[in-house]
Amino acid sequence: MKFILTKELGRLARWLRILGFDSEYFTQDKESTLIIKALQEERIILTRNVRLGRHPGIRKLHISSNYLSEQLRQALRELPLKPNEALMFTRCIICNEPLANIEKEKVKTQVPEYVFKTQSDFVRCPVCKRIYWQGSHWGKVAKTLEEITR
Repeated sequence: MKFILTKELGRLARWLRILGFDSEYFTQDKESTLIIKALQEERIILTRNVRLGRHPGIRKLHISSNYLSEQLRQALRELPLKPNEALMFTRCIICNEPLANIEKEKVKTQVPEYVFKTQSDFVRCPVCKRIYWQGSHWGKVAKTLEEITR
């Protein structure tokens, strides 16, 4: 399942990426461009914009809350999406690109010394080159998901 989120849902886009879902963040104002992109790429539109019209063939979810936890809860419930631990942290939260494994030695000068000493697995975004590892944020994400899915 692929998504395209309008500009008022940037934080939700990041969270869907953290969960491993292909979630494009669309910041333009042009509704027609959004519709065309959603159709061409077979994406579901997530938006807070109640004026976004109905168009044949377009799948859309109107997100009702301003609060991230409620937005995520609604998306998980209504789409429906099932968080899968194996997919978590497989996409860049900035670019939405799938992450690629990288050898530990290749990141030695690019991560904090403590991280290099304590972590063994690293992944990198092939587009923005951001490096990720399994830090304390994994536990925070799991805790947040547990609270949301109760």
